[in-house]
Amino acid sequence: MSSLQEGFGENKEPNSPAVHCAFMWSQVTRQSETEKSRAVLQMDVFAVPGDRHKGWYLSLMAPNTKGPEFAWLDPSRLYCNSQALADCAKDLLSPFQSDNIDLVAGIDAMGFILGASVATALGKGFLAVRKAGHLCVATQGQNYTDYTGKEKTMEVRLDVLRPGLRVLLVDQWIETGGTMKAAIQLVEKLGATVVGVAAVAIENTEGGRWIKENYKFSHCIPEELQSQIDGKYLDSFKTANN
Repeated sequence: MSSLQEGFGENKEPNSPAVHCAFMWSQVTRQSETEKSRAVLQMDVFAVPGDRHKGWYLSLMAPNTKGPEFAWLDPSRLYCNSQALADCAKDLLSPFQSDNIDLVAGIDAMGFILGASVATALGKGFLAVRKAGHLCVATQGQNYTDYTGKEKTMEVRLDVLRPGLRVLLVDQWIETGGTMKAAIQLVEKLGATVVGVAAVAIENTEGGRWIKENYKFSHCIPEELQSQIDGKYLDSFKTANN
């Protein structure tokens, strides 16, 4: 995957969006791939670079500023940029171009946004995998432990999934893998087939590795940034928090 730095280099017009990006790291146009991965940029939320390399939108993610009771970053900032959201959905679908997908299912709650965008890009319908107690129709439930260690239950309606239906599961982020594993079990319990799993990031936890080992998957994180994702801290946040 191309570095996030690319597309913001030399020869840009003075009034182009790239020039007006609010760089939170100094721009360096000639670097090794490793150096570039440390220079992740946090862009103006509506800026779009002239050369949109795969994963360019990751620089729109925002760090946690509220403390340890919250997630360590907020990927949803990139959804505010229409081009970023469209490109993210396109990149997540790239590994599945040759696969037959009948339906996209997104996990409550942030998986709804990304999942619906992926479904629209694919031209398929969208199924909401809900937290228990929100659907007013007959449902199938599945217990699980989420990334915070809390015991929860998710559910889906009974009038959609059936044997032979091929489903792509989407969530915003896979940390411990417990939530996605439960969604997989729920889909398969009703006889449908999980074509694959897609998320902005899949951390290399035990659960994340289980998903990667057992199902086709896609994510948006370049190899040179995976260790930072696993460590729950991007180098770019050093400046963002100053």
